[in-house]
Amino acid sequence: MSQQETHRPGMGEQEPLLGGPGDASQQDGLPLYHNLVIGTGAIAQVGSWILVAIVWGAVFSNPVILFSAHPLLNSAAILLFTQGVLILQPTHTQKQKKHGTWAHAGLNDLALACGIAGLVVIEYNKISHNGTHFVSPHAIMGLITYILILIQALVGFTQYFVPQIYGGEENAKKLYKYHRVSGYIIFLMLLATVAAATQTDYNKNVLGIKLWAVLVAAAITLIGVLPRVKMQKFGWLAGQ
Repeated sequence: MSQQETHRPGMGEQEPLLGGPGDASQQDGLPLYHNLVIGTGAIAQVGSWILVAIVWGAVFSNPVILFSAHPLLNSAAILLFTQGVLILQPTHTQKQKKHGTWAHAGLNDLALACGIAGLVVIEYNKISHNGTHFVSPHAIMGLITYILILIQALVGFTQYFVPQIYGGEENAKKLYKYHRVSGYIIFLMLLATVAAATQTDYNKNVLGIKLWAVLVAAAITLIGVLPRVKMQKFGWLAGQ
């Protein structure tokens, strides 16, 4: 082992799920936005942008109506959630984590705003047309995902910015690992909800988005996101 390798700070926490130490770690002196493409981040970018292109291309290939805002806003939300994950994953020093958390929160707040707006649009559309609510697998999965995202956002915000309600900062930090795990689960649910949307009548009759295309874009996104997961950050998953 070289002298440079033996002096890498926080090597354990820099170990990604796939690859060697530092392969997906923010380097000192590089701007925070570099985290969006470091390691396999560029692959995640390709997948998430392809997914948005598929949805937006299908929407704008047809007459734009009020309902059109629902897939546009929700696909934008997934893109922003992806950026929120990617920007925080490579951080490992206290300063990096602080800046990364602020960026993570900002991107996720924008994503949440898009998601809520998308929910309002679909509910207004259902009410105005006396349609059924939360019947299809897509609608049910979407509702569950919306609820989980709201809980995730509330807990994440209070853990970091208002730790007093958990009995102090140390107690709040003990919950971080659960926040991370649930975040990845919700991310998978977001992608699954988009896949389920391809089986709705509106998509089959109007948009024509293919299930295989969504699955390919989702797979590319996950290939970029999951290898950058650092098991040590989960604590109990890493045996710490």
